[in-house]
Amino acid sequence: MRSRPITSKSKRRPKGLGKRKKQWETYEEVARYVLQQLGKRFGLADVEGKQKVVGKQSRTEWEIDAKGVRIGDSSIVLIECRRYKNRLSQEALAAVAYRVIDAGAAGGITVSPLPLQKGAALVAKAGKIEHVELQRDSTHEQWVATIGTVVHIGVTEVANLSIQEMLEVVVRDKSGNIVERNTIYGEGGKGS
Repeated sequence: MRSRPITSKSKRRPKGLGKRKKQWETYEEVARYVLQQLGKRFGLADVEGKQKVVGKQSRTEWEIDAKGVRIGDSSIVLIECRRYKNRLSQEALAAVAYRVIDAGAAGGITVSPLPLQKGAALVAKAGKIEHVELQRDSTHEQWVATIGTVVHIGVTEVANLSIQEMLEVVVRDKSGNIVERNTIYGEGGKGS
């Protein structure tokens, strides 16, 4: 009789061990980061993460992917990310539009790798919802976002820089002509 090794039938990893984020979770994180970078474009002072908001009419909780806080009046903007393979439909935008109304938000932002369908674009316009096309493979270091006809590009490049202290003293006569110019370097700089 041969002995077989004892193995588990389940090939799942224990919870929390080596857990990888799903692509849509990473996309949501990058979308929040990009909207934080482009906040002034939308009049936002801050972009907060995933949370629940309570509907003022329905009294139900809505989980939103992010929440923008407007500059000045601190009103909120609901942010929904949809990393779908198809363009967002009229019905999908209508659902976001209702959340905006129910939450008493000033507006909404949808983020998706594709443009809106024609009917969805009409609902977005009527519902004060802006659409951001964020490339599917965007990262914190490299991203491309299209808002209307404007393309925003974010690239993070690592550069080796050195800091040098320098003071330049310029003496001018009454007419503004340079009479004398001296450059003084601090420690680590050229000469002293």
